[in-house]
Amino acid sequence: MKRLFLIALLFPFLIACNDNHNNDFENVLTDIATVENPDQATKFGLLLDDSTQLWVATSNVPYYRPKDGQRIIVDYTLVTDNRDGKYKHDILINDVYEVLTKGIFNITATTQDSIGNDNISIKNMWVGGNFLNVEFVYPGYNATHYINLVADTSKTYTDGKIHLEFRHNANNDYPEYNKWGIVSFNLKSLQAHNVDSVQMVIHAKEFYYGDEKYNITYKFGSESAQVKGQKISLKPQRAVAK
Repeated sequence: MKRLFLIALLFPFLIACNDNHNNDFENVLTDIATVENPDQATKFGLLLDDSTQLWVATSNVPYYRPKDGQRIIVDYTLVTDNRDGKYKHDILINDVYEVLTKGIFNITATTQDSIGNDNISIKNMWVGGNFLNVEFVYPGYNATHYINLVADTSKTYTDGKIHLEFRHNANNDYPEYNKWGIVSFNLKSLQAHNVDSVQMVIHAKEFYYGDEKYNITYKFGSESAQVKGQKISLKPQRAVAK
């Protein structure tokens, strides 16, 4: 199970703990997951990127009804050590952060301007659970920024790899604060017959490094394979992006 420790969420709990509560603390985890909730109910399943399935038996966010396929970062407590059947554990949700969840956008001449190509800082990039996950930072104030993974068929490459572009449109936002965000792009459309993986090159326009290229292998349905070794943590200034 890939554990992504969100220090901002867990620190107050850590201060409150003493030696008598070590077992309780060990049962509190933070992971990135895909929601399984076709009926948009308050009780639903979660699929972790290592294929572990969890059942949300109870929640401290009682009115939260995420849509099926939504990516989330979830802070949770294990209610049962093991569970019979499909789900490995019953869990209690302590807190949840919705991850921007999108597919691959096929760019055209008419959509080029709206997609934009503004600079951005990439903090982390990895494939997990059929998603390309990107942790990013941009300077902004109060405008909604647009984040996309783009396939540009007007460009040709001869290396046999799938080339995609990580695009950012700042919407002319004033660069007041550094804002943090994370996005998951569904890669299932790249799956092909008779192979179990594809080689991708992700192009990005970054503040400090200019035009960067990330070479990533997408193994179909594989558990997460981290490219940059940084842990995810929720920052105070969160991105407003779609």
